[in-house]
Amino acid sequence: MKEIHVDRIVETVRDLCIRSCYDLPEDVLAALEDAIAIEESNVGKELLAQLVENARMAARERMPICQDTGVTIVFVEMGQDVRIVGGSFADAVNEGIRKGYVEGYLRKSVVDDPIFARKNSGDNTPGFIYTDIVPGDRLKITVMPKGTGSENMGGIRMLVPADGADGIRKFVVETVDKAQSNPCPPIIVGVGVGGMMEHAPLIAKKALLRKVGAPHPNPEIAALERRILEDINDLGIGPQGLGGRVTALAVHIETAPTHIGAMPVAVTIQCHAARHAEAVL
Repeated sequence: MKEIHVDRIVETVRDLCIRSCYDLPEDVLAALEDAIAIEESNVGKELLAQLVENARMAARERMPICQDTGVTIVFVEMGQDVRIVGGSFADAVNEGIRKGYVEGYLRKSVVDDPIFARKNSGDNTPGFIYTDIVPGDRLKITVMPKGTGSENMGGIRMLVPADGADGIRKFVVETVDKAQSNPCPPIIVGVGVGGMMEHAPLIAKKALLRKVGAPHPNPEIAALERRILEDINDLGIGPQGLGGRVTALAVHIETAPTHIGAMPVAVTIQCHAARHAEAVL
């Protein structure tokens, strides 16, 4: 049994919060650079170059890539042979978020009551923690700051099996078309198919963690990803919604088993600042 003290978790989450908001992952940066060559609009090319320079400047100057540093989503893979000592795991994660957002000078965006008072918590807590128990003695923590400009543009629809792959494609493209410039394209589109109503959005969000453009291992799903990406880029929304070829950098689909009479589909949209960072303890 491997013991991990909560103090390590606090400091790890703190560092991940800051790093994820300052440093765009290399695969995302590479995808933006590649998009410059693909983009047909001169304005689009210029905007993409500015996004790349913005990301490089943020890393160089140690400042947030975007002023909306979002809510903090934390994905955890907890080895079944890991024992947390010294306190509460959830409290340690939230303390790490608190330290990261205060010490990293990151915008605090979480309100406690979503309907009436909407009082800002002042330190971006609580985070949204999703834990999977896995074999082994490792603790993997992935921090994903998620801004609201793109988050508000997502959607879920309870399709039926007869709608098939074409129904999924139409819903995803319709969702992006409705979003237009709001999610700050070029975007990455996460799609979750299966589970039940509450599960599809979660796997859609996890799909955003895949390396940009890495195809699904199932060839049929990978082909559907490519088809949807082509359809999205045929919309002509373009970088920052000003027209062009590159509206999306990638479409990532994840699936889960579901009921014989169901086919829930969730779409979560990620802006060009596809921020996330991970650590293994």
